[in-house]
Amino acid sequence: MSAFLDSMKAKAAADRKTIVLPEGNDPRTIEAARAIMAEGIADLVILGDPATIDVEGARVVDPTTSPDHERYAEAFAELRKKKGVTIEDARKQMDDVTYFGTMMVKMGDADGLVSGACHSTADTLRPALQILKTAPGTKLVSSFMMMCTQANEFGQEGTLMFSDISLNIDPDADALSEIAIDSAKSWKTFMGTDAKVALLSYSSMGSGKGDSPAKVAEAASLCQQKAPELAIAGELQADCALVESVASLKAPDCDVAGSANVLVFPDLDAGNIGYKLVQRLGHAEAYGPVLQGIARPVNDLSRGCSADDIVGVVAITAVQAQQA
Repeated sequence: MSAFLDSMKAKAAADRKTIVLPEGNDPRTIEAARAIMAEGIADLVILGDPATIDVEGARVVDPTTSPDHERYAEAFAELRKKKGVTIEDARKQMDDVTYFGTMMVKMGDADGLVSGACHSTADTLRPALQILKTAPGTKLVSSFMMMCTQANEFGQEGTLMFSDISLNIDPDADALSEIAIDSAKSWKTFMGTDAKVALLSYSSMGSGKGDSPAKVAEAASLCQQKAPELAIAGELQADCALVESVASLKAPDCDVAGSANVLVFPDLDAGNIGYKLVQRLGHAEAYGPVLQGIARPVNDLSRGCSADDIVGVVAITAVQAQQA
C-alpha cells in the first residue's frame, strides 16, 4: 500500500464522513464496503436491496421504498422545473440509484458519493451537474488520477497527479488553464505541499511547432495571468517535466521543469492513454478518477476497478468532504 493511500485513510478516519455507494448490486462494492467499515474510513450508505446486502455497520437503503423518496422527488422537481421536470418525472428519476444518491448529498444526508464500477462516467456526472452543479468560481469540471509509482525520484516520493484523464476531450487553451489551476489546488489539498504543474506537449518551450504546442503554451500564459502565485509552466515534454538532467538541457530557466508533480495532458487521448500505460506497464497504483469543480464531492470509478480501488477513492472523497 502506498504512503499516499495510508495518508488518505488516516485523514478520513480522523473525521469520518458519510459516503454513498449507489452500486450495492456490484460484488466489488460490497467487498470494498466491508473493508471501509472495518478500517473506520467512513460511514457508508449502500443503495440496494437490504435483504441481500450484509455489511456490518453500513446503512442499506432501497431508493424505491425509502421514506425519503418523495421528499427527494419534490426537491428534484423544484431544482429542475425550468427544464420542464414534473413531480411525476422526478419520482421516476428517484428510482435511479445514482440520482437518489446524489440527492442524498444535495439534501445534506450524506457528504459525498462514489460510483462508476458499473455505470459510465456520464451516468455518474450527469446527476452531479444537474443537482449539485459546479463549485462557486469554477468554469468547468475536470478529473485527475493520483498515480503512486515505484519511481520515488519523481513527484512526491513517487506520487504524481495526472489530469485531465476522463472528461474534457479536447480542451482549448482557456479550459486547459482552468484544469491546471484546479489541479494545483487539488494537489495542495491532498498532498499538503505546493504543486509544480507541467503542461505537457511533444514540444519543450518552442522546440516543436504545431497547433497543439501553441495551445499548451497559450494555456501556460493564461495560468500566469490568472494565478501567478502558482508554479505552472509549459509547454514541456514529459521527460523534460520530470527529469532534472533533461530539463537542464531543454528548459534551463524553468523552475517546474525537472521537478513536476502534476502533469496536465493536452487532451483526453493523451491523458487517458498515459495513466493506463503507467498503471499497467509501470505497476503503479492509480486512484480515481477524482472529479474537481463540483460543489460537493462526487467521484467516478473506472469500470475496471478493483475493491481496493474503491476503498481508495472513498478515502479520497471523504478527505474532499472534510475540505468542503
